[in-house]
Amino acid sequence: MTESTEALDYFAAPGVMTDLGRHADRLVDTPRTPTEIAAMVQGLLVHPHWAVAYDVIVGPEHQAELQIRSAAAMIDAIVEIDDRPLSDAREPGYRLLGNCRDFSTLTTALLRRTGTPARARCGFAGYFETDRWVDHWIVEHWNGERWQVLDPQIDDLQREVVQLEPEPSDLPPDYFLTAPAAWIRCQRGELDGDQFGILDMWGQWFVRSNVGRDIAALNKVEMLPWDDWGALAGGEEATASDAAVDELSALVQSNDTAAIRARYAADPALQVTATVMSLVADGEWGPDEVIELR
Repeated sequence: MTESTEALDYFAAPGVMTDLGRHADRLVDTPRTPTEIAAMVQGLLVHPHWAVAYDVIVGPEHQAELQIRSAAAMIDAIVEIDDRPLSDAREPGYRLLGNCRDFSTLTTALLRRTGTPARARCGFAGYFETDRWVDHWIVEHWNGERWQVLDPQIDDLQREVVQLEPEPSDLPPDYFLTAPAAWIRCQRGELDGDQFGILDMWGQWFVRSNVGRDIAALNKVEMLPWDDWGALAGGEEATASDAAVDELSALVQSNDTAAIRARYAADPALQVTATVMSLVADGEWGPDEVIELR
């Protein structure tokens, strides 16, 4: 597989959510390889759905941590809890609360800091539930020959629980589907849209919303899993037609970074807005200002 120098340069540089410039002093002695970076991130974050497995009780006072969007703000919160070097793994109860998107965004930021081309991807994993594709984010990084798929959330404990055979640092094809890939396969009838989602939310409408999040991530705006904006927002009430999502998904699948960027820049319906609809409190939806875009 080949990749253009322009695309590699683009994904090696930080975006609005992955700029760690203000933390340069804290990052001097941190790991530089993808596997080591993922391991470090696992020692800084704990997933709310997995907290009980680490004997962590997540109280309501921690819910606001899940609304942190930028990697720099995550580090601010991490060192506020524990000011030791970032390379020192925290005990689970002293880690920042973060979901798969947060593991992926922070890992992407740390990889880009080393000059490694990396991109967070929004889609669905096939290894959490039998015969279901669960809403999930991973990281793709360029290994010199191909975009290697790394799941930075899956540590040894989680890997054993979900019985994931391949290395989480190099997932083979079809263990994770990006949202555009999932949409295309559902449209072709190869997969059932009702197999895609999370918790009590399942259906191809969920795939549609994730297509928008994946396109934003490919333009280096890695949004929260529940942030909604534009034509692909609103789930079943989204205004984008199936034909429009078909076209967008095909564009992403072409892996033409320049074309994806040009389409995003030209289409206000795809661009992340300064205010999005989001889960602003436990079970409560409303407008939330994305201050990182200012």
